[in-house]
Amino acid sequence: MRILQPAEWSKPRGFAHGIEIDGPGRWVVLAGQTGGDEKGDYPADMGAQVANALRRIVKLLGEAGAGPQHIIRLTWYLTSRREYEAAGAGIGAAWRETLGRNFPPSTLLYIAGLVDERAKVEIEVTAFVPE
Repeated sequence: MRILQPAEWSKPRGFAHGIEIDGPGRWVVLAGQTGGDEKGDYPADMGAQVANALRRIVKLLGEAGAGPQHIIRLTWYLTSRREYEAAGAGIGAAWRETLGRNFPPSTLLYIAGLVDERAKVEIEVTAFVPE
């Protein structure tokens, strides 16, 4: 995998503009993971919900023999810009704990709501595991 970063563009913080993949391997596609815990309970805090969603993502990737380093795309659905911005430190800590220094291409969307009205975040993942 090669990060696509034109020399004249500013390097983005927390994501990559694109990734090139060349070679055989396996694709792993995850449904959107929300911030509920194993019992289906949702913390009130956006940062805690993001942490739960990221832990769920890492667990699912493990089921496919993959890890955070194989993520090539994230799509985030968030219900509140204000809460997301206020939870920045907690989200950063959760990211470091689960995804480390991997910053794949990401899209972040603010939406009116998710299927479970307690959910504040849902994250979709595409991963590629080279042979």
